[in-house]
Amino acid sequence: MPEPDLENWRVVPLRGFDALKVGEVFRLPSRTIDAANFAAFQTVSLDNHPIHYDAEYCKRLGHPAPLAHGLQVLSFTAAGAGLFPHVIGETLIGFIEVSAKFLKAVHPSDTLYPALTIAELIRQRTTGVVAMRATVHNQKRELVLDGMHKYLMRL
Repeated sequence: MPEPDLENWRVVPLRGFDALKVGEVFRLPSRTIDAANFAAFQTVSLDNHPIHYDAEYCKRLGHPAPLAHGLQVLSFTAAGAGLFPHVIGETLIGFIEVSAKFLKAVHPSDTLYPALTIAELIRQRTTGVVAMRATVHNQKRELVLDGMHKYLMRL
C-alpha cells in the first residue's frame, strides 16, 4: 500500500472560482441548541441580558423560554463548519462581509439547520467574490435567520 501524500491531504477535491456555480448549496451540520449552549455563548459574548437566561423574565414578556443570542444563531452559519473552505482551499483570502436578519426566536431544544447557497460570483481582475445566502431553519421548517456572507478568493 502506498504511503499517503500528507502534504496534499484534502477532505474534498479542490475547486477554483470558475468551478463554483450559482445555486450550489453547502449544508452545515444541524444542531440542537440547549441551555448549555446559551450559557457558553453568554460567557463568550458578555451579553448578560435576562432575555437570554431568565425563564421567568421571558414568561413575563410572553416568551415560552429564553431566546438565543442573535449572534449565536448567526455563528452557526460559519462556513468553516462545512465543506466550502475545504473546496476552495488556499485560494480563500478572507471572509469580508456579513449581514443577517433574525426572523424568528430560537429557544432551548430547537434544532437548527444552517446552509450557505452561492447567490452571486463576482469576477474581478485577480480575485473573485463569492456571495452566499446564509439561512437557518428550525425543526418546524421556519426560516429563523436570513443573511449574506461574502468571501474573497484568488482566481
